[in-house]
Amino acid sequence: MIVSAHLLNTEAADALLKDLEEPPDYAVIVLLADELGPLPETIRSRCQLVPFHRLSEKAVRTVVDAWAPGLAQERATAIARVAGGRLDRAERLLDPDAAARREELLTLAHGVYADPGFSPGAAASTLLALVDDGAKEVKEAAEQDLEWRNLTEREADQRRRRVELGAQREGVLEALEELAAWYRDLICVAAGADNAVVHYDHLPQLAEDAAPERIVAAELAAAHCRQTWREYEEFNLQPKLALEALFVQLRRAFGAGVLAEAR
Repeated sequence: MIVSAHLLNTEAADALLKDLEEPPDYAVIVLLADELGPLPETIRSRCQLVPFHRLSEKAVRTVVDAWAPGLAQERATAIARVAGGRLDRAERLLDPDAAARREELLTLAHGVYADPGFSPGAAASTLLALVDDGAKEVKEAAEQDLEWRNLTEREADQRRRRVELGAQREGVLEALEELAAWYRDLICVAAGADNAVVHYDHLPQLAEDAAPERIVAAELAAAHCRQTWREYEEFNLQPKLALEALFVQLRRAFGAGVLAEAR
């Protein structure tokens, strides 16, 4: 078993490749990693991913209440649900800067059907800027980690690049999850299932937006987000093009309603 496999440097990863390609009959090689981003693609492609189960909403909510006892109940509920069973994500969402980025993301989700001048290209650029801004802490932590590691400049550059790409990848996937949740929330509110809403701290806005005639479009929009998530997670997609294509699909899904409101 290799613990903290995400900390492998290039030489160690290269040395491990042969054993991963031709493991001995008597052994099963297990790599434990806190995150996939820093792992070289050569390692990831030779392993079978076994994700751990995420925590329940109740468990995350208990921790959120302990971390921020004065937080409004609506926001605490939203954070516990948006976190999707991940305490690291819940902790990030409690940060004021992360909260501001989340508001901008939800503005994009709302603008798809509410803004007649919505631009898929501009929305994709804005979302990527939010992701990159959120990845700054990961990059700073990586730089601090490099300070005490005896790496060549080439190895350090490779690690920076892997960390940067990994942080962007995770950020895009999290944004896609939240976009899908917003359109799912529209369906829940339209169906009278307010208690199932993920973005519970935006219930008034969702109630205003959740017209019955938007249910089909919202269902299609959520499906587009989930499909883009799957393709981005599995394939090496160019993020700007993938997100712009998604926003075009979302706009088309709500197109008839947007045009009607604009008249």
